[in-house]
Amino acid sequence: MLDRLYVDLADGDLRLVKLTVSHREDLRAVCAADADVWPIYSSSFGPGHFDKSFDTLIGGSGRMPYAIMDGDTLVGMTAWLRPDWSAQTVEIGNSFIHPDARGTGFNGRVKRLMLDHAFAVGIRRIEFRIDERNKRSQAAVAKLGCTKDGVLRSERITWTGYVRDTGLWSLLADEWAARP
Repeated sequence: MLDRLYVDLADGDLRLVKLTVSHREDLRAVCAADADVWPIYSSSFGPGHFDKSFDTLIGGSGRMPYAIMDGDTLVGMTAWLRPDWSAQTVEIGNSFIHPDARGTGFNGRVKRLMLDHAFAVGIRRIEFRIDERNKRSQAAVAKLGCTKDGVLRSERITWTGYVRDTGLWSLLADEWAARP
């Protein structure tokens, strides 16, 4: 199923392409455009932390990262995380888009493209794990129709040393298929 899930995806000018070392400098510039956002992320892709986080993202097992492209311009990143083929589940995470693309519906297009694809290849449940302080991301997944399953208390320690509570959100294939 991995070979069917982790493929390049496109919807018009929106493209999700497998993130490689060739994207490093463009993504560094995109991530530096909002250095203040990184404290609510598990790891920082901001100045001073980018290289370590980037190397972990592209080299880590259980991570299948994408560069988010608007035409030929890299505008962010996202990833499939922790696929569990026996349970037919996967998480979407490590998502960040340039501030100029926020509030435009672009992130919704990215997530809908990923959801459509994952459910089409046999994924049954998609999860989002979101820092409880990240109200913007929680609102975005709620708008997609996700259900908040609960809060994982003190679930991880972020790069700042903060012990975070993580909201666990999910969307099931039959819920996605039944949307209006």
